[in-house]
Amino acid sequence: MSADKMATTASANGAGPVNEGKDTLSPEDLSELLAAGTKEVHEKAENTQFVKDFLKGRIRKELFKLGAVALYYTYTAMEEEIERNKDHPHFAPLYFPTELHRREALARDLEYFYGPDWQSEVSCSPAAQRYVDRIHEVGQEDPVLLVSHAYTRYMGDLSGGQVLKKVAQRAMKLPPTGEGLEFYTFDGIHSAKEFKQLYRSRMNVLVLDEDTKKRLVAEAVKAFQFNMEVFDELEEIGKTIQEDVLDAGMPVHGAMGGDISKCPYYSAKMAAAGGSEYACQLAMAVLRHPTGQVLCAALAAALAGFAAWYLM
Repeated sequence: MSADKMATTASANGAGPVNEGKDTLSPEDLSELLAAGTKEVHEKAENTQFVKDFLKGRIRKELFKLGAVALYYTYTAMEEEIERNKDHPHFAPLYFPTELHRREALARDLEYFYGPDWQSEVSCSPAAQRYVDRIHEVGQEDPVLLVSHAYTRYMGDLSGGQVLKKVAQRAMKLPPTGEGLEFYTFDGIHSAKEFKQLYRSRMNVLVLDEDTKKRLVAEAVKAFQFNMEVFDELEEIGKTIQEDVLDAGMPVHGAMGGDISKCPYYSAKMAAAGGSEYACQLAMAVLRHPTGQVLCAALAAALAGFAAWYLM
């Protein structure tokens, strides 16, 4: 779907005509103000322990499931308020239910993880509930601030969320057909880059005074903080769960938390010096890694071929 087609769809959804011919951005544009105003808190969110472990591919499946539950309640609240305010002049241009809404996709993910009776198996955590309460408060009392929550969640889902999808699929060995990860799949969007450009252009032509723009930036910072509270909550829950960590791959040098014995380079060096224990550790690390398994299979096939040729 091209940006032009998406703009046509948005108009059909009630967004109304919006000037999208602006080619250059100004520091005073809302999208630029939000990006600059949330830069610091965005970096803090990316550096929470839960997110850092996720990006390394170290994922506890139970925590991933609980994270999906928190997202379900968050998006349910946000999309209820978006529907309530879809004709509001400050939100109507950003109304893209077909392209963006995530509630139904998350419901399918939860059914995959918890089974057909998933709704009786899940509940809203305290941190997620605080986020949900704020979204309802904004939607009912100050709808323009919904722009901040939609921007924070949807633009993030279309950006870093796509990286997280690949990491999660690989680490948890989820089906390549996408079960359990439908949250990250936007069937109504052909080009995430084009859509994000369109969405930002819609934000930038909203008629807002300077005070409202400042409040929107402050609300976006709050949205990031609510997300960090959910991450921290998951991290605390993780300390009580006795479950093997699912690892997408061997860690790179420098990500060993100060323990050099975990470094593959160090293990190889010790093995070369005659340390049989380290040689065994290195071999096991290689065999646990998908790439190592493929290489071993290829080596076995090559040796078998050589043996067959030799015995002919």
